[in-house]
Amino acid sequence: MKKGHLILNFSKFVTAHPWWILLLVIIAVLSMGAGVVKLEFDNDYRVYFSKENPQLQAFNAIQNTYNKSDSVLFVLQPEDGNIFTSKTLQAIQTLTEKSWQLPYSSRVDSVTNFQHTQANGDDLLVADLVVDPFVSAAEIEKIKQVALHEPYLVNRLVAKQGHVAGVNVIIQLPGESPNEVMEVAMSARELSAEIEAQFPGMKVHLTGMAMMSNAFNESAMNDNKLLVPIMYMIVTLTLLLCLRSFTATIAVVVLIVFSVISALGIAGWLDLSLTPTSAIAPTIILTMAVADCVHLLVTQLHNMRIGHEKKQAIQESLRINFQPIFLTSLTTAIGFLSMNFSDAPPFRDLGNIVAMGVMLAWLLSITFLPAMMTILPAKVKLKDDLDNSGMKHIAEWVIRYRKPLLIVNGIIALVMMSFVPKNQLNDEFVKYFDQTTEFRQATDFLNNNMGGMYTIEFSIHALEKGGVNEPKFLQDVQGLIDWLLIQPETIHTNTLTDIFKRLNKNMHGDDDEWYRLPAERELAAQYLLMYEMSLPYGLDLNDQINIDKSGIRVIATLESMSSNSMLAVEDRIKQWLALNMSEYEVELASPILMFSHIGSRNIIRMVMGSGLALILISFLLMIAFKSIKLGLISLIPNLVPAGIAFGIWGLIDGQIGLGLSVVTGMTLGIVVDDTVHFISKYRHARIEKAMSSQDAVRYAFATVGVALWITSAVLVGGFMILSLSHFLLNSQMGLMTAITIAVALVLDLLFLPPLLMYMDKK
Repeated sequence: MKKGHLILNFSKFVTAHPWWILLLVIIAVLSMGAGVVKLEFDNDYRVYFSKENPQLQAFNAIQNTYNKSDSVLFVLQPEDGNIFTSKTLQAIQTLTEKSWQLPYSSRVDSVTNFQHTQANGDDLLVADLVVDPFVSAAEIEKIKQVALHEPYLVNRLVAKQGHVAGVNVIIQLPGESPNEVMEVAMSARELSAEIEAQFPGMKVHLTGMAMMSNAFNESAMNDNKLLVPIMYMIVTLTLLLCLRSFTATIAVVVLIVFSVISALGIAGWLDLSLTPTSAIAPTIILTMAVADCVHLLVTQLHNMRIGHEKKQAIQESLRINFQPIFLTSLTTAIGFLSMNFSDAPPFRDLGNIVAMGVMLAWLLSITFLPAMMTILPAKVKLKDDLDNSGMKHIAEWVIRYRKPLLIVNGIIALVMMSFVPKNQLNDEFVKYFDQTTEFRQATDFLNNNMGGMYTIEFSIHALEKGGVNEPKFLQDVQGLIDWLLIQPETIHTNTLTDIFKRLNKNMHGDDDEWYRLPAERELAAQYLLMYEMSLPYGLDLNDQINIDKSGIRVIATLESMSSNSMLAVEDRIKQWLALNMSEYEVELASPILMFSHIGSRNIIRMVMGSGLALILISFLLMIAFKSIKLGLISLIPNLVPAGIAFGIWGLIDGQIGLGLSVVTGMTLGIVVDDTVHFISKYRHARIEKAMSSQDAVRYAFATVGVALWITSAVLVGGFMILSLSHFLLNSQMGLMTAITIAVALVLDLLFLPPLLMYMDKK
C-alpha cells in the first residue's frame, strides 16, 4: 500500500502543478539538448572495429609501415570500348595530372604515368609509359602491348581486354576533421564530371575505400532526411486513428521530440560520435517512446469514457501503469545496453543512445505527458466499462479455444525454430549498400570489368636489414606469388618481385630470357638503387618496401566473395605459409578480412550480452510480479519470437551478417513490453479484483488489448521504415526486428493467455 500511496501522491502532485512540471522539463531538455552541437559524424569504415580488434591492429601496423592503401579509384569507360586511342589516353593522362590536386592525395597511379623501364646500352631508362598520347598508331600499339603484358597494370589499372582503365589516387587523411572524406568525395566527383564534360562519351565510375567511407556518411544522412520524416508521419497518423484525440497526439509528438533531442544531447556531452548505425537512434527512440505514452493515454481515455473526471482519470492511469511502464522501459533499456557486448563500437553507441532515450521517454511519460494532458482539453464519448467489442470477441475466442491454441501455437513455434540452423554467418561489406548507391554501382562495375576492391595485404619480414635483396628471400616471396596466382579467387598481385624481374631483363639488353629474379644479392641491390633514383617524386617504392628494406608488402586482389569464403581463403593462405614460409614473420590484413572476422566474433559476444540481459530481465519480472512462476512464464513469449523470426529468416534469406547479429539483444527488451503489460493486468484482475483466470483474461484484453495493438503497430511500422534504408546493416536489422515484434504480438494475444490459464489451473 505504501508504494501505491507514493504513486498516487506523485500523480496528484503532477496534475496539481502542471505548469511547474512543464517549466522544469523544458529547462532540463534544453540543458541536455545543448550537447547536440558537440555531436560529430565519424564516417571512417574503421569505426566498426574496436581498438582491441586484432585484424584492425594488424592492418594499422601494415599501413604505418608502408604507404596507406585508402584510395579513390577512377574507373574510365570509353564509349568505343578501347582505352588505347589518343583521345582516351589523353583523358587518362589529364585525369592523372589533375588527381594530384585532390585533397590529401599522396600518390597517383595510372597506365599513362606507369614507370616503364627499358635498356639503352648500359643505361636504364625510366619514364612514363605515355608521354604524349598524340602519337602514331604504331606507337599506340607498342603502348598497348606493354600495358597488356605488364603484371603491375593488368587487372589493376587496365582491364585485360583493354576496354576499361583506372586511375588510383592514394589518400592520406590527417584525421583532424570528420569532413575530410566528404571533402575528398566532393572533389573527386567534380573532377570526374569535368573529365566527362571535356571528353564526351567517357564515363567515369568512382570507387575505392575513401568513397566507401563517404558512402557510409551519405547513407546515414539520406536515411535521416527520408526515413525520420516518414516515421513521424506514420506515428502521428496511427496515434490519431487509434487514440481519436488530437491533443493526445500532439502531446505524444512533443514528448518524442524531447526524448530524441535529450538523448542525442547527452551523447554529445559524452563525446560520442554518430555513425551510419548509431545515426538511426532517433528513429528507434521515436518508436520506443510511443509505447509508454499509448498505455497511459489509452487508460486515461478509457477512464474518461466510463465517467471519470480528467484529472482523476490521469491519476488512475498513472497509478495502474506506473509499474508496468517503468518495468518495460527498464527491460527495453537493458536489452539495448546488452549491445555493449558488441565488437563493433557503432552498435555499442546505438544501444547506449537508445537506452538513454528510452529511460528519458519514461521519465517524460510520467511527468511531462500527464502535465500536458492536464492543461490541454480532451473530449471523449461516455461508454460502458470494458466496452471494447473487438477485444471482447478475441478474448472469448481465445478462452474458448485455449487448448487448441496452446498446442497449435506451440507446434508452429517449434517447427519455425527448427529452421534456425538453416542460417549461416555470412557478410559482404560492399553489399552493405544497395544497388541504388553510387559507390555500389561503381564497385560492381569494377568487379565485373577490371580487378576489384577485395584485397589481402601481406607484410613479409626478411631476416635482416636489406634482406629484400636476398635471392632466397625473393624466391620465397615469388613462390607465394605463384601460388596465389593459381588460386581461383585471385585476380591480381602487386609485388616488388615483378619489378626485379623486369629490371633484370632490362639490364640484359631487354632479353626475355632474363625475365627472372637476380641470382646475386649485390646485383639485386644495385638494380633497386638504380630504379629508385630514377623514379619521380610521389612514385617511390615506399608502398612496397619498408625504410630499412627488411620487409616487403604484397597485395593480392581477389574477386568479390562472402565473409565465409574470405575466411576459407585466409585459412588456406595461413596453411601454405606455415608449410613454405615458416622462417619469416608474415602479417595478413585488409578491410575485407576485418569485416569478415567481425560478424562471427560479434554474434558470439552478442549471445553473451543477450544471455546476461535475459538473466537480469528474468529477475526483474520475478520481483515485479512477486512470483517465480509468472516470471518464468513471461520468458516464453519473450524468447520464442526471436527464435521464430530467425527461423523465418532461415527460409527467406539465411545469411546473418553484422546487422542481424544484434537483433536478439535489441528485441529481447522490446518484446517484453507487451508481455509485462498483459501479465500486469491479468495479475491485477486475479489479485485485486479476485477474478477467475478466464475473467482475468477478459479484463486484460479489454484494458490493455488496444494499447498492445497500437504500440505494436507503431513499433512494426517504425522498424519497417528502417528496412527501407539503402544501408543493409540498418535495413536488415529493421526488417528482422519488425518480424520479431509482429510475432511477439501474435504470441502475446494467442499463446500467452492460454498459457496463463493453463498454469493457473495447474
